[in-house]
Amino acid sequence: MRSVCFTGHRDVKITPELKDKLMSTLEKLIQMGCTDFYAGGAVGWDMLCEAAVLALREKYTKIKLHLVLPCACSEQTKAWRDEQKLLHALIRVFADDEQYVSRHYFDGCMKLRNEKLVFYADCCVCYYNKKTPCGTGQTVRTAIAKGVEIFNLAE
Repeated sequence: MRSVCFTGHRDVKITPELKDKLMSTLEKLIQMGCTDFYAGGAVGWDMLCEAAVLALREKYTKIKLHLVLPCACSEQTKAWRDEQKLLHALIRVFADDEQYVSRHYFDGCMKLRNEKLVFYADCCVCYYNKKTPCGTGQTVRTAIAKGVEIFNLAE
């Protein structure tokens, strides 16, 4: 395994225990040889994972954070709160690279972004509670169909 993608809910309750579980999982994956981490730039789980990878990069200098964004940031973030926009901008500055599914938002650009995340992945670290139909569930099912190993930190 070399590459990891992230998918999860936007409304994740971020606790110290969840942060510890995420960091522990990422360190294990790094020790198994994972170097490339792909995230979609969404509020909630994505941002938590992106920040964790950036923090771990201080210790593991060979790991890389790749952002796979659905559309131009001005369109993706237009309904976000100011602090969310600021965090997103900071993550973009420190990410190793970023790519866009589309320059403009369109119905389906998020789904295409999620498919691209899975395309790059050997494993997926997710936060999926399985309660409601959502993009996270669709992404997890796509990953399973591809044979990508799933680490669901909601369980």
